[in-house]
Amino acid sequence: MITGKIKQIETMGLVDGPGIRVVIFMQGCPLRCIFCHNPEMQEYDGGTKYAPQDVLRIVLKYKNYFGNQGGVTFSGGEPLAQPEFLLECLRLCKEEGINTCLDTSGVGNDKFNEKILSYVDLVILDIKALTNDKYKEMTNLSIDKNLEFLDLCQKLNKKLWLRNVIVPGINDTENYIKSLATFIKPLSNVEKVELLPYHTMGKIKYEKLNREYKLIDTLPMDPNICKDLENKLRELIKISD
Repeated sequence: MITGKIKQIETMGLVDGPGIRVVIFMQGCPLRCIFCHNPEMQEYDGGTKYAPQDVLRIVLKYKNYFGNQGGVTFSGGEPLAQPEFLLECLRLCKEEGINTCLDTSGVGNDKFNEKILSYVDLVILDIKALTNDKYKEMTNLSIDKNLEFLDLCQKLNKKLWLRNVIVPGINDTENYIKSLATFIKPLSNVEKVELLPYHTMGKIKYEKLNREYKLIDTLPMDPNICKDLENKLRELIKISD
């Protein structure tokens, strides 16, 4: 029997996709983002074991709240890091007519990606950086799999929401926003873009785990400045709020 590890389930989520959603936060992630505020979710030996049928039963309890827009979102961690479990959960949910969303970096076991996306209605894709050097600096991995996943979303005509964490001193400039707009403009089916202000709420978790926090001297991003940058980005790519 296929099983997977889940760290947390949020039953009335309002930000991880449209409408009211059950959000499944899956355990494990191959990336080591310097701004990650949930380092306890990076390792694969944490979380609680579930079968896909267990996940479906939980989701179905809240189906009456979904309306025309809501549904289930698989997030993490990185859901693509547990591809077979994710695939079966998505398949079961689609059999019940439930709207599905995948919140991902696009980095996982790519041999499953096309099948996984066949059961996904919306992809929320994290943009970590725009060049390979910067991506490695931000995540400790190459940008290749992220770009390959984005290309596959284009090939399969998947609806996209794009998110980018804005960190002071790293990507909080108008020049970066212009480069980001240039990156986004050729993409199809981009319905929404969000710039998320970096915060330091994860710092204490690194201390408890006895791990280095690489942004120890970086202050939180001003949400108002971040919103101004987001508005500039939307103007450049002609996407409304």
